[in-house]
Amino acid sequence: MASFPEFVNEADIATSHLIGELSTPASPFIQKSGRETWTVAFAPDGSYLAWSQGHRVVRLIPWCRCLKRFLLDDNEKNKTNKVLLRQNSSENQKTPGEHTIDCGDIVWGLAFGSSVPEKQSRCVNIGWHRFKFGEDQLLLATGLGNGRIKIWDAYTGKLLLNLMDHTEVVRDLTFAPDGSLILVSASRDKTLRVWDLKDDGNMMKVLKGHPNWVYCCAFSPDSSVLCSVGAGKAVFLWDMNKYAMIHKLEGHNNDVVSCEFSPDGALLATASYDTRVIVWDPYTATVLLDLGHLFPPPSPIFAGGANDRWVRSVAFSHDGLHIASIADDKKLRFWRIDCSCPVEVAHLSNGLCCAFSTDGRVLAAGTRDGSIFFWDTPRNVSSLQHLCRMSIRRLMSTNQVKKLPIPVKILEYLTYQIF
Repeated sequence: MASFPEFVNEADIATSHLIGELSTPASPFIQKSGRETWTVAFAPDGSYLAWSQGHRVVRLIPWCRCLKRFLLDDNEKNKTNKVLLRQNSSENQKTPGEHTIDCGDIVWGLAFGSSVPEKQSRCVNIGWHRFKFGEDQLLLATGLGNGRIKIWDAYTGKLLLNLMDHTEVVRDLTFAPDGSLILVSASRDKTLRVWDLKDDGNMMKVLKGHPNWVYCCAFSPDSSVLCSVGAGKAVFLWDMNKYAMIHKLEGHNNDVVSCEFSPDGALLATASYDTRVIVWDPYTATVLLDLGHLFPPPSPIFAGGANDRWVRSVAFSHDGLHIASIADDKKLRFWRIDCSCPVEVAHLSNGLCCAFSTDGRVLAAGTRDGSIFFWDTPRNVSSLQHLCRMSIRRLMSTNQVKKLPIPVKILEYLTYQIF
């Protein structure tokens, strides 16, 4: 069994450049919780990095300050910092500070959320709320092992809300990207719950349908669709306007543990213990790309058990071209959507999660010992064709594109049938 197909020479694959590492210190809570970094997240505006460093602790670090700790060359560091400084140059933006937060239990899920003031609450339209979230508000949601969700002010580290309704571990959290402060939580109690933080954390809806644990959830870029994945090969798509299931995607042979949409919403990547990452068209529920981590590909029976190649996490780059995955074979892989083999590989032992920075220049990956590693990401100048495709797909579904009076080859390109 091999990590790459026969026609690929591993020596020819580029090695990713490790730019830094943050380690977790010893903690007095070691008897009450483990050291695992189950999740890592970047703030939407690029101001903060957060990770669950084990021992029930979440660390919040200003991303610019974090970058300065790494041995980047001067030119590259200046470019990256200038981008982040521009993102945080608003007169009303609060100065980021570093925080260490004791959440009281093992932290399994993290998510940043920011408010758009004109976005009204979806639940009830009343004139009084405990919290008035302003334009410069940045929230951090933490999902805990005791089933609670705690909402923090990222700038001050102050606890704002304590949401209690799940009966098992809250495995993942995601905010709607539209600034509405709608939060969705995924839990081992087999449910997803929808919370409206603009209505003081009121729980709006319970989404049921998963037969087993729910591992992960992700919003589409326009906030209209939610993907949830879980045990028992489950990949579900939900209409978030009607709170109804619209698709069950079938193709994996083991638990599905991670998912993410592409920046234009036209693609969906899911990672599974069956050794594969599948890239789907979420509108038609069809498989577009199958990225294997074990060769020859295992039979469904072997893929459905312990195979030493479980894929733990998947992330989509903001350029819409690259995907990162972490597997139990001690490898971090960078893929291009137009290639069936990795373009870069790095060694990573006991990896659990990964996320691209807001500008896509850095990938952060968390491990079982509470550490977090950072790599330079593959850099390519996107073609004008790809940029046009992403612009069109942000506005049009696959079915809408298919109705356009355009040549077949252009149609295939726009629907990602060819890359």
